[in-house]
This record gives sequence, structure tokens and C-alpha cells, in this order.
Amino acid sequence: MNPLEKMPRARIASPMLSGLLYTFIWMIAGTLVASLLLLFTGMQENRLSTYSLVIHGLAILIGGLVSGKRAQSKGWYHGGILGLIYSVIVVMIGFLAFDAGFQKETAVLITLCFLLGALGGMFGVNLKK
Repeated sequence: MNPLEKMPRARIASPMLSGLLYTFIWMIAGTLVASLLLLFTGMQENRLSTYSLVIHGLAILIGGLVSGKRAQSKGWYHGGILGLIYSVIVVMIGFLAFDAGFQKETAVLITLCFLLGALGGMFGVNLKK
């Protein structure tokens, strides 16, 4: 018998917290991959804003998927709220670290985060365990 099977598993009960955790893990992994690609390939730095938007979008989609799967109902709601929380955190970091103000693009980012999170949540509810 494997001794690891006897160990209790740590599980986050809240769908929102687990979705945020997965979102940040995927965002960090995507940022690391993009940094390595910039370092070792001929990828252009002037396209970095596009790459970062794609990384944020995929992270929110996956976080919404996890959140919806854990919630088992109202996936669009849980995923959408996750997208809003994530976007508010990103906007706050941008404001505090880089003194970036609220612009038209910020409102678009928040809206897209909500929509991607809601889409991920809808897919997550329909996944079977």
C-alpha cells in the first residue's frame, strides 16, 4: 500500500477561492513561459501586451472552469464574480505599483474578465467529476 494514499487531502471548500488559486497559478505559469520564450526565441517585446492579455484571459477561463465545477450550479455567476475579483486585483496592483489610472481600457478589461470567467463557469458546471 502506498503511504501517500493514507494522507488526508487538503481541499479548498469555497469555489471562489479555489478558482482564484487556479487562476493565479495559471497566470504565473503563463508569465513564466512567456518570459522564457522572450529570452530564448525571437519573439518581439512590442507584442508583450497582447501576450499578457492572452495569458490573463486563459487564466480567468480556467479559473472560472474550476469555480463552476466546484460550485456545481450557477456557473456563470461564480465564474463571472471570479473574473470581477481577479480584474479588481489586477487593476489595484497596476494602480499601486505603476500609478496606472482608470481608463477606458480598464473598463474593457473588467468587462472581458467577467465574460471570460462566466464562460469558464458555464463550461465548468457541465463537467462531470
